[in-house]
Amino acid sequence: MPTAEGTLRWAPAHDHPELVAAPVAAALHLVPDARVASIDASLADTAAFCAAYDVAQEASANCVVVEARRGAVTTFAAVMVLATDRADINRTVRTHLGARKISFADQAGAQDRTGMQQGGITPVGLPESWPVLVDEAVVAAGPVVIGAGVRGAKLLVDGAALARLPRAEVLALAQR
Repeated sequence: MPTAEGTLRWAPAHDHPELVAAPVAAALHLVPDARVASIDASLADTAAFCAAYDVAQEASANCVVVEARRGAVTTFAAVMVLATDRADINRTVRTHLGARKISFADQAGAQDRTGMQQGGITPVGLPESWPVLVDEAVVAAGPVVIGAGVRGAKLLVDGAALARLPRAEVLALAQR
């Protein structure tokens, strides 16, 4: 039966900063109980990852980067939802950010702005000015697997810890 830990070998993340992206390593103090595991980078996408490592999709949280615009003002934000859910980007997130227009950030731009690899972007270590919008189901989920800033590793954190990140806000974001 799939679990949050799956078949991976988890170790304290603070003991293995070499496994995560540099901005994530610099921010590990924000999630002191985080654990890290190496994975096959070709299996970083959620469905493949969960299947290969016997991780429950409801214990996996995805981070998407959005670009919200209102006039000349552009805001980048991270949106966290469980892998089993879909974020209501066009209504809930757009309205919350006060944007007229919202879209997923382009991959190259997101990588440049975060210092993280696409498919591994995580809310831990994002630029301090970015809002981190966390779905209430992620906060309530208990242990969840999230990106480590690189495709070759994952972090395991308590979902509630994500609500304590700088600029984090807990909202009902998912379309269920």
